[in-house]
Amino acid sequence: MTREEALEMVFSHVTEESLRNHMLATEAVMRALAVRLEEDPDEWGLAGLLHDLDYHETLDNFPRHGYVTSEILQERGLSQGLLDAIVAHAGHIERRTLLDRALYAADPVTGLVVAAALIRPEKKLEPVKLKSLRKRFKEKQFARGADRDQIRSCEELGIPLDDFLELSLEAMKGIADQIGL
Repeated sequence: MTREEALEMVFSHVTEESLRNHMLATEAVMRALAVRLEEDPDEWGLAGLLHDLDYHETLDNFPRHGYVTSEILQERGLSQGLLDAIVAHAGHIERRTLLDRALYAADPVTGLVVAAALIRPEKKLEPVKLKSLRKRFKEKQFARGADRDQIRSCEELGIPLDDFLELSLEAMKGIADQIGL
């Protein structure tokens, strides 16, 4: 599957702009992680871009989240590893591979980074610095939906938290115009 085909799927399945932006941000973080870990940025990017494709379909049935996306994508010839990572990001199966662990950590960090940008007067990513992101990470009430333990699982990839936060921030700054930040 090409990125263009994946984007078409995102735009046909996901109507909410903020969710599309989250998926684009997760793609950017996953591509950066793939480069850092010497993995395939195209495959990892697709995992990030498509991971919440079934979000609205499974909103009232969380145990199916990830599985529905996997079923949709199975017909598209994507690797079993990518499909498993999408199911694993929701916590439904054990995270066994680097891809599984990367998507699990990347998913919530995008929310933390976006929230850090939105509290700024400019509502932009460019002025956000690692120091402020690290400070916000420690504030339990800030971006409560961004599970800190899940983000901290980046250490299972051999990446210290500060490095992961910086990598994520820089990856998202690279697509700030696409996600309105």
